[in-house]
Amino acid sequence: MKFSVERDVLADAVAWTSRAVPSRPPVPVLAGVRIDAATDGTVTLSSFDYEVSARSEFAADVDAAGVALVSGRLLREIANALPHKLVSFVLDGTKVSVTCGASRFTLATMPVDQYPALPDMPDIAGSVDGGTLQQAVSQVTAAASRDETLPILTAVRMEIEGSTISLLATDRYRLALRELAWRPASPSASSVALVRAKTLSETAKALGSAEVELSLGSGTGVDLIGFASGGLATTSLLMDGDYPPVRRLFRDENPTTAVVRTADLIDATRRVSLVAERNSSVRLAFSATEVTLDAGQSDDAQASEALECALDGADITVAFNPAFLLDGLHALSTEYVQLGFLQETKPVEFVGIDKPGGKVSAEFRYLLVPIRISA
Repeated sequence: MKFSVERDVLADAVAWTSRAVPSRPPVPVLAGVRIDAATDGTVTLSSFDYEVSARSEFAADVDAAGVALVSGRLLREIANALPHKLVSFVLDGTKVSVTCGASRFTLATMPVDQYPALPDMPDIAGSVDGGTLQQAVSQVTAAASRDETLPILTAVRMEIEGSTISLLATDRYRLALRELAWRPASPSASSVALVRAKTLSETAKALGSAEVELSLGSGTGVDLIGFASGGLATTSLLMDGDYPPVRRLFRDENPTTAVVRTADLIDATRRVSLVAERNSSVRLAFSATEVTLDAGQSDDAQASEALECALDGADITVAFNPAFLLDGLHALSTEYVQLGFLQETKPVEFVGIDKPGGKVSAEFRYLLVPIRISA
């Protein structure tokens, strides 16, 4: 194996591929990245941890075809540290030499024949704008659980119906729903997939704003989801289990609504939560023309701030975990936020709105359970 490639091309490919290299591999070879150089001038890097696979393909000057398996961690660190010059790879026996300008590294190889075969990419189900996918995933994954004792809630439920994809995530205290348009291969497309939130988030960020091909199906006897864009591809096992029927928690109507400027509510929440002790709440008291935020129950520190708001309905006071409140507000991309109330102890719905009395944006909805206010 002998080939050369520009440093930036190599660094991007290695960064993508090394994401599937486990930090604590169950078997030593899984710590490696497989390098395949073909006579047609294509080099493919691949990695696999039995759940997630990653491939990156790029053009290079290939003088000799070959295959090698080297440490993914070392390859990533070396690629990032190299100067911005042409990089040469040469396989000599059980060593791979990497040369870039005056820099030279030698990497030991691992047995390629012991590396598992990567799953095939499922059939293409359609495509979606990468920027839209990235925004949608970032909006919902904040609400996914980090508690591995309830693994099903660490997933994002992806519902596909025709030209619409719905993403749902919850940790039992909040619920996020984002709907986005895509271009299905079949207009009657209909399927459901449970994708690990961490995997989905990392993939959407790494693929960027280019067009992304979405694949769904079975590979090697198990259900897979795949994403591909610009020479980068990844597959992930789908999670098994019954996701709770959370979509029904969104209400068709809310008897009381309040509209507040989003940026002002974010800033005020940040300020008053400075005095909130750990696991304590920020209280929001809504009246006809203003909402008052306050936090801090001790004599050491207290804070309050009033903002303009437009309330439609009876006065109401609720309390929220400030971090959860900020996650929902940051996920909105509109100038104003509308909060919908049923009663003080019921989940509050957050949706975007362009102006008081204006059209509500229903593509992203965030439901947050309030903290019970002690008497």
